[in-house]
Amino acid sequence: MVIGKDGSGKRYDHLVRDCFRSGGYVFAGKAGDIARKEGITRVARLGSNENPNPPSPGAIRLGSTALNEANRYPDETLDLLVQCLSRTYGPYDFITGVGMDGVIETLIRTLVSPGDRVAVATPTFSFYGLAGMAQSAEVVPVGRNKDYSVDPGLFIDAAGNAKISFLCSPNNPTGTITPFKDVTEILSGIDGVLFLDNAYVEFCDVDYLPLMKDYENLVIGRTMSKAYALAGARVGYAFAPAWLLPYFRRASTPFTLNSVSARAAIGALEDRGSMEAYVRHVRLWRERYVMECSFPVAPSGANFIMADVSPWTGDAMVRELAVRGVIVRSCASFPGLPDHFIRVSVGADWENELFLKEIRSIREAGSGLTARKQGAP
Repeated sequence: MVIGKDGSGKRYDHLVRDCFRSGGYVFAGKAGDIARKEGITRVARLGSNENPNPPSPGAIRLGSTALNEANRYPDETLDLLVQCLSRTYGPYDFITGVGMDGVIETLIRTLVSPGDRVAVATPTFSFYGLAGMAQSAEVVPVGRNKDYSVDPGLFIDAAGNAKISFLCSPNNPTGTITPFKDVTEILSGIDGVLFLDNAYVEFCDVDYLPLMKDYENLVIGRTMSKAYALAGARVGYAFAPAWLLPYFRRASTPFTLNSVSARAAIGALEDRGSMEAYVRHVRLWRERYVMECSFPVAPSGANFIMADVSPWTGDAMVRELAVRGVIVRSCASFPGLPDHFIRVSVGADWENELFLKEIRSIREAGSGLTARKQGAP
Protein backbone atom coordinates (compact mmCIF):
# COMPACT_ATOMS: atom_id res chain seq x y z
CA MET A 1 0.00 0.00 0.00
CA VAL A 2 1.28 3.47 -0.84
CA ILE A 3 1.26 5.84 2.13
CA GLY A 4 -1.01 8.83 1.51
CA LYS A 5 -3.15 7.19 -1.22
CA ASP A 6 -6.65 5.67 -0.79
CA GLY A 7 -8.44 3.05 -2.89
CA SER A 8 -9.51 5.64 -5.44
CA GLY A 9 -5.91 6.64 -6.07
CA LYS A 10 -6.38 10.02 -4.46
CA ARG A 11 -3.33 11.26 -2.55
CA TYR A 12 -3.32 13.15 0.73
CA ASP A 13 0.34 13.62 1.53
CA HIS A 14 0.20 17.14 0.07
CA LEU A 15 -1.54 18.08 3.34
CA VAL A 16 1.69 17.59 5.29
CA ARG A 17 3.37 20.85 6.32
CA ASP A 18 6.47 21.74 4.31
CA CYS A 19 8.67 21.86 7.43
CA PHE A 20 8.12 18.11 8.00
CA ARG A 21 8.74 16.93 4.43
CA SER A 22 12.41 16.35 5.24
CA GLY A 23 14.79 16.49 8.16
CA GLY A 24 13.72 15.55 11.67
CA TYR A 25 15.66 14.25 14.64
CA VAL A 26 18.54 11.89 13.78
CA PHE A 27 18.80 8.76 15.96
CA ALA A 28 21.90 6.65 16.58
CA GLY A 29 20.26 3.35 15.67
CA LYS A 30 21.72 2.57 12.24
CA ALA A 31 25.09 1.58 13.66
CA GLY A 32 23.34 -1.12 15.68
CA ASP A 33 21.89 -2.55 12.48
CA ILE A 34 25.40 -2.74 11.02
CA ALA A 35 26.68 -4.59 14.10
CA ARG A 36 23.82 -7.09 13.96
CA LYS A 37 24.51 -7.78 10.27
CA GLU A 38 28.06 -8.64 11.29
CA GLY A 39 26.67 -11.23 13.71
CA ILE A 40 27.80 -9.32 16.80
CA THR A 41 25.40 -10.02 19.66
CA ARG A 42 27.14 -8.16 22.49
CA VAL A 43 27.30 -4.55 21.37
CA ALA A 44 28.82 -1.61 23.25
CA ARG A 45 26.04 0.98 23.19
CA LEU A 46 27.87 4.30 23.43
CA GLY A 47 25.82 6.37 20.99
CA SER A 48 22.93 7.83 23.02
CA ASN A 49 24.44 9.14 26.29
CA GLU A 50 22.55 6.49 28.25
CA ASN A 51 23.37 5.35 31.77
CA PRO A 52 24.47 1.70 31.33
CA ASN A 53 23.15 0.74 34.78
CA PRO A 54 19.56 -0.21 35.62
CA PRO A 55 17.44 2.25 37.60
CA SER A 56 18.06 2.39 41.35
CA PRO A 57 16.28 -0.13 43.61
CA GLY A 58 14.08 2.68 44.92
CA ALA A 59 13.02 3.69 41.42
CA ILE A 60 12.18 0.11 40.48
CA ARG A 61 10.25 -0.46 43.70
CA LEU A 62 8.06 2.65 43.49
CA GLY A 63 7.59 2.36 39.74
CA SER A 64 6.51 -1.28 40.05
CA THR A 65 4.09 -0.44 42.85
CA ALA A 66 2.56 2.34 40.77
CA LEU A 67 1.62 -0.20 38.10
CA ASN A 68 -1.07 -1.48 40.49
CA GLU A 69 -2.89 1.83 40.03
CA ALA A 70 -2.17 2.33 36.33
CA ASN A 71 -5.86 1.88 35.54
CA ARG A 72 -6.37 5.42 36.89
CA TYR A 73 -5.22 8.69 35.36
CA PRO A 74 -2.26 10.28 37.12
CA ASP A 75 -2.59 13.38 39.28
CA GLU A 76 -2.53 16.15 36.70
CA THR A 77 -0.41 18.38 38.97
CA LEU A 78 2.06 15.60 39.86
CA ASP A 79 2.11 16.93 43.41
CA LEU A 80 4.09 14.01 44.86
CA LEU A 81 6.87 14.42 42.29
CA VAL A 82 6.95 18.21 42.74
CA GLN A 83 7.12 17.79 46.51
CA CYS A 84 10.01 15.35 46.10
CA LEU A 85 11.82 17.78 43.80
CA SER A 86 11.38 20.49 46.43
CA ARG A 87 12.79 18.22 49.13
CA THR A 88 15.75 17.43 46.91
CA TYR A 89 16.60 20.91 45.59
CA GLY A 90 14.79 23.43 47.77
CA PRO A 91 11.69 25.66 47.50
CA TYR A 92 11.67 26.25 43.76
CA ASP A 93 8.73 26.15 41.36
CA PHE A 94 8.72 23.24 38.91
CA ILE A 95 7.19 22.25 35.60
CA THR A 96 7.28 18.70 34.21
CA GLY A 97 6.99 16.90 30.90
CA VAL A 98 7.56 13.70 28.96
CA GLY A 99 11.32 13.98 28.91
CA MET A 100 12.95 17.38 28.70
CA ASP A 101 11.77 17.34 25.08
CA GLY A 102 8.21 17.53 26.37
CA VAL A 103 9.05 20.47 28.63
CA ILE A 104 10.70 22.29 25.71
CA GLU A 105 7.83 21.62 23.34
CA THR A 106 5.20 22.85 25.81
CA LEU A 107 7.26 25.90 26.76
CA ILE A 108 7.56 26.93 23.12
CA ARG A 109 3.84 26.38 22.65
CA THR A 110 3.21 28.57 25.69
CA LEU A 111 5.35 31.50 24.58
CA VAL A 112 5.85 31.46 20.81
CA SER A 113 3.44 32.58 18.10
CA PRO A 114 4.08 31.97 14.38
CA GLY A 115 6.84 34.27 13.18
CA ASP A 116 8.31 34.92 16.64
CA ARG A 117 12.06 34.55 16.96
CA VAL A 118 13.70 31.59 18.75
CA ALA A 119 17.48 31.79 19.20
CA VAL A 120 19.67 28.69 19.59
CA ALA A 121 23.38 28.50 20.46
CA THR A 122 24.78 26.02 17.92
CA PRO A 123 26.11 23.40 17.38
CA THR A 124 23.80 21.77 19.90
CA PHE A 125 20.86 19.43 20.49
CA SER A 126 18.69 19.68 17.37
CA PHE A 127 15.30 19.46 19.06
CA TYR A 128 15.28 23.13 20.11
CA GLY A 129 15.19 24.18 16.47
CA LEU A 130 12.80 21.40 15.46
CA ALA A 131 10.32 22.36 18.18
CA GLY A 132 10.57 26.02 17.25
CA MET A 133 10.04 25.20 13.60
CA ALA A 134 6.97 23.13 14.49
CA GLN A 135 5.50 26.24 16.10
CA SER A 136 6.25 28.23 12.91
CA ALA A 137 8.88 30.30 14.68
CA GLU A 138 11.84 32.00 13.05
CA VAL A 139 14.70 29.88 14.37
CA VAL A 140 17.96 31.86 14.56
CA PRO A 141 21.19 29.85 15.04
CA VAL A 142 23.87 31.64 17.06
CA GLY A 143 27.33 30.24 16.31
CA ARG A 144 29.78 29.37 19.06
CA ASN A 145 33.48 30.25 19.21
CA LYS A 146 36.15 27.91 17.81
CA ASP A 147 36.50 26.28 21.22
CA TYR A 148 32.68 25.87 21.33
CA SER A 149 32.28 28.45 24.09
CA VAL A 150 29.47 31.01 23.80
CA ASP A 151 30.19 34.66 23.10
CA PRO A 152 27.68 36.42 25.42
CA GLY A 153 27.67 39.62 23.37
CA LEU A 154 27.01 37.79 20.12
CA PHE A 155 24.31 35.71 21.78
CA ILE A 156 22.61 38.81 23.21
CA ASP A 157 22.69 40.56 19.84
CA ALA A 158 20.99 37.59 18.17
CA ALA A 159 18.57 36.80 20.99
CA GLY A 160 17.74 40.34 22.13
CA ASN A 161 14.22 40.28 20.72
CA ALA A 162 13.65 36.51 20.75
CA LYS A 163 10.68 35.18 22.72
CA ILE A 164 12.84 32.29 23.95
CA SER A 165 16.51 31.37 23.58
CA PHE A 166 18.19 28.02 24.11
CA LEU A 167 21.58 27.39 25.68
CA CYS A 168 22.80 23.91 26.62
CA SER A 169 25.43 23.55 29.35
CA PRO A 170 27.19 21.17 29.43
CA ASN A 171 26.52 21.28 25.72
CA ASN A 172 25.47 18.35 23.57
CA PRO A 173 27.51 17.20 21.60
CA THR A 174 30.62 19.23 22.50
CA GLY A 175 30.53 18.80 26.29
CA THR A 176 31.31 22.51 26.74
CA ILE A 177 30.43 24.17 30.07
CA THR A 178 29.24 27.78 29.87
CA PRO A 179 30.63 29.77 32.83
CA PHE A 180 28.19 31.07 35.44
CA LYS A 181 29.17 34.68 34.72
CA ASP A 182 28.44 34.29 31.00
CA VAL A 183 24.94 32.98 31.71
CA THR A 184 24.41 35.92 34.08
CA GLU A 185 25.48 38.36 31.37
CA ILE A 186 23.13 36.78 28.85
CA LEU A 187 20.17 36.86 31.24
CA SER A 188 20.77 40.53 31.96
CA GLY A 189 21.04 41.40 28.26
CA ILE A 190 17.99 39.71 26.71
CA ASP A 191 14.30 40.56 26.94
CA GLY A 192 12.91 37.06 26.40
CA VAL A 193 13.14 33.78 28.30
CA LEU A 194 16.39 31.80 28.43
CA PHE A 195 15.97 28.03 28.55
CA LEU A 196 19.17 26.68 30.09
CA ASP A 197 19.39 22.97 29.31
CA ASN A 198 21.09 21.22 32.24
CA ALA A 199 20.53 17.63 31.12
CA TYR A 200 24.14 16.78 32.00
CA VAL A 201 24.74 19.14 34.92
CA GLU A 202 25.20 16.34 37.46
CA PHE A 203 28.47 15.47 35.74
CA CYS A 204 30.05 18.94 36.10
CA ASP A 205 30.91 21.32 38.93
CA VAL A 206 28.80 24.34 37.97
CA ASP A 207 25.52 24.99 39.81
CA TYR A 208 23.27 27.47 38.02
CA LEU A 209 20.35 27.26 40.47
CA PRO A 210 21.31 30.42 42.43
CA LEU A 211 20.40 32.38 39.28
CA MET A 212 16.74 31.42 39.74
CA LYS A 213 16.28 33.84 42.62
CA ASP A 214 17.58 36.81 40.62
CA TYR A 215 16.14 36.30 37.13
CA GLU A 216 12.47 35.98 36.23
CA ASN A 217 13.33 35.11 32.61
CA LEU A 218 15.24 31.90 33.38
CA VAL A 219 14.01 28.30 33.01
CA ILE A 220 16.49 25.54 33.89
CA GLY A 221 15.70 22.18 32.31
CA ARG A 222 16.66 18.86 33.87
CA THR A 223 16.05 15.21 33.07
CA MET A 224 15.96 11.85 34.85
CA SER A 225 17.29 10.12 31.71
CA LYS A 226 21.04 10.46 32.23
CA ALA A 227 22.43 10.44 35.76
CA TYR A 228 19.31 8.77 37.18
CA ALA A 229 19.10 5.95 34.59
CA LEU A 230 15.46 6.52 33.65
CA ALA A 231 15.78 7.22 29.92
CA GLY A 232 12.98 4.77 29.13
CA ALA A 233 10.63 6.39 31.66
CA ARG A 234 10.89 9.80 29.90
CA VAL A 235 10.80 12.14 32.90
CA GLY A 236 11.71 15.77 32.34
CA TYR A 237 11.32 18.74 34.66
CA ALA A 238 12.43 22.33 34.94
CA PHE A 239 12.97 25.02 37.53
CA ALA A 240 10.68 27.86 36.44
CA PRO A 241 9.61 31.33 37.59
CA ALA A 242 6.26 31.36 39.39
CA TRP A 243 4.62 33.63 36.81
CA LEU A 244 5.05 30.97 34.12
CA LEU A 245 3.31 28.06 35.86
CA PRO A 246 -0.39 28.76 35.14
CA TYR A 247 0.28 29.50 31.47
CA PHE A 248 2.46 26.41 31.03
CA ARG A 249 -0.27 24.22 32.55
CA ARG A 250 -2.88 25.64 30.18
CA ALA A 251 -0.65 24.88 27.19
CA SER A 252 0.21 21.35 28.38
CA THR A 253 -1.31 18.18 26.99
CA PRO A 254 -3.58 16.65 29.70
CA PHE A 255 -1.95 13.98 31.85
CA THR A 256 1.41 14.22 30.09
CA LEU A 257 3.68 12.39 32.53
CA ASN A 258 2.38 8.96 33.48
CA SER A 259 2.05 7.84 37.09
CA VAL A 260 4.52 4.95 36.78
CA SER A 261 7.29 7.19 35.48
CA ALA A 262 6.54 9.86 38.08
CA ARG A 263 6.74 7.38 40.96
CA ALA A 264 9.94 5.85 39.55
CA ALA A 265 11.42 9.36 39.44
CA ILE A 266 10.51 9.88 43.10
CA GLY A 267 12.21 6.60 43.96
CA ALA A 268 15.35 7.61 42.08
CA LEU A 269 15.50 11.03 43.75
CA GLU A 270 15.10 9.48 47.19
CA ASP A 271 17.67 6.76 46.46
CA ARG A 272 20.59 8.82 45.15
CA GLY A 273 23.37 6.32 45.80
CA SER A 274 23.14 4.77 42.34
CA MET A 275 23.26 8.20 40.67
CA GLU A 276 26.24 9.33 42.70
CA ALA A 277 28.14 6.13 41.91
CA TYR A 278 27.51 6.60 38.19
CA VAL A 279 28.71 10.22 38.33
CA ARG A 280 31.99 9.04 39.91
CA HIS A 281 32.26 6.37 37.19
CA VAL A 282 31.74 8.99 34.46
CA ARG A 283 34.37 11.33 35.85
CA LEU A 284 36.93 8.50 35.99
CA TRP A 285 36.25 7.27 32.46
CA ARG A 286 36.05 10.75 31.01
CA GLU A 287 39.65 11.25 32.06
CA ARG A 288 40.64 7.91 30.59
CA TYR A 289 38.97 8.81 27.31
CA VAL A 290 41.00 12.03 27.18
CA MET A 291 44.25 10.22 27.96
CA GLU A 292 43.76 7.02 25.96
CA CYS A 293 41.56 7.82 22.96
CA SER A 294 43.68 7.74 19.83
CA PHE A 295 42.14 10.97 18.51
CA PRO A 296 41.89 14.46 20.04
CA VAL A 297 39.11 14.81 22.62
CA ALA A 298 37.36 18.09 23.48
CA PRO A 299 37.04 19.00 27.20
CA SER A 300 33.71 17.71 28.51
CA GLY A 301 31.52 18.24 31.54
CA ALA A 302 28.99 15.60 30.49
CA ASN A 303 28.72 11.80 30.42
CA PHE A 304 30.23 11.73 26.93
CA ILE A 305 33.15 13.08 24.98
CA MET A 306 33.45 14.44 21.45
CA ALA A 307 36.45 13.24 19.45
CA ASP A 308 37.92 14.67 16.25
CA VAL A 309 38.51 11.61 14.04
CA SER A 310 39.90 13.49 11.05
CA PRO A 311 40.89 12.44 8.37
CA TRP A 312 37.95 10.07 8.79
CA THR A 313 34.42 11.41 8.56
CA GLY A 314 32.19 10.88 11.56
CA ASP A 315 29.84 8.68 9.53
CA ALA A 316 32.69 6.52 8.27
CA MET A 317 34.12 6.06 11.78
CA VAL A 318 30.69 5.12 13.09
CA ARG A 319 30.46 2.37 10.47
CA GLU A 320 33.99 1.15 11.15
CA LEU A 321 33.39 0.92 14.89
CA ALA A 322 29.98 -0.72 14.34
CA VAL A 323 31.49 -3.67 12.48
CA ARG A 324 33.71 -4.09 15.54
CA GLY A 325 30.75 -4.09 17.94
CA VAL A 326 30.88 -0.47 19.17
CA ILE A 327 28.03 2.00 18.58
CA VAL A 328 28.95 5.68 18.76
CA ARG A 329 27.26 8.79 17.36
CA SER A 330 28.40 10.72 14.31
CA CYS A 331 28.12 14.47 14.82
CA ALA A 332 27.46 15.10 11.12
CA SER A 333 23.78 15.85 11.85
CA PHE A 334 24.64 18.71 14.24
CA PRO A 335 24.50 21.96 12.24
CA GLY A 336 27.65 24.01 12.63
CA LEU A 337 30.05 21.11 13.16
CA PRO A 338 32.47 19.79 10.53
CA ASP A 339 31.86 16.22 9.43
CA HIS A 340 34.83 14.64 11.25
CA PHE A 341 33.56 14.35 14.84
CA ILE A 342 32.02 11.52 16.84
CA ARG A 343 30.33 11.58 20.24
CA VAL A 344 31.08 8.70 22.62
CA SER A 345 29.11 8.04 25.81
CA VAL A 346 30.63 6.68 28.99
CA GLY A 347 29.20 3.21 29.31
CA ALA A 348 29.99 0.15 31.39
CA ASP A 349 33.65 -0.73 31.96
CA TRP A 350 33.72 -3.41 29.26
CA GLU A 351 32.05 -1.09 26.72
CA ASN A 352 34.55 1.69 27.36
CA GLU A 353 37.48 -0.70 27.20
CA LEU A 354 36.23 -2.12 23.90
CA PHE A 355 35.87 1.38 22.43
CA LEU A 356 39.42 2.35 23.41
CA LYS A 357 40.79 -0.93 22.08
CA GLU A 358 39.00 -0.68 18.73
CA ILE A 359 39.65 3.00 18.10
CA ARG A 360 43.32 2.39 18.86
CA SER A 361 43.31 -0.50 16.40
CA ILE A 362 41.72 1.67 13.72
CA ARG A 363 44.26 4.45 14.25
CA GLU A 364 47.20 2.06 14.22
CA ALA A 365 46.01 0.36 11.04
CA GLY A 366 46.24 3.71 9.27
CA SER A 367 45.18 2.27 5.94
CA GLY A 368 42.35 3.05 3.58
CA LEU A 369 41.86 6.52 5.03
CA THR A 370 41.13 8.12 1.70
CA ALA A 371 38.41 5.60 0.94
CA ARG A 372 37.01 5.99 4.46
CA LYS A 373 36.92 9.73 4.18
CA GLN A 374 34.81 9.38 1.05
CA GLY A 375 32.34 7.35 3.10
CA ALA A 376 33.12 3.79 2.04
CA PRO A 377 32.31 1.21 4.73
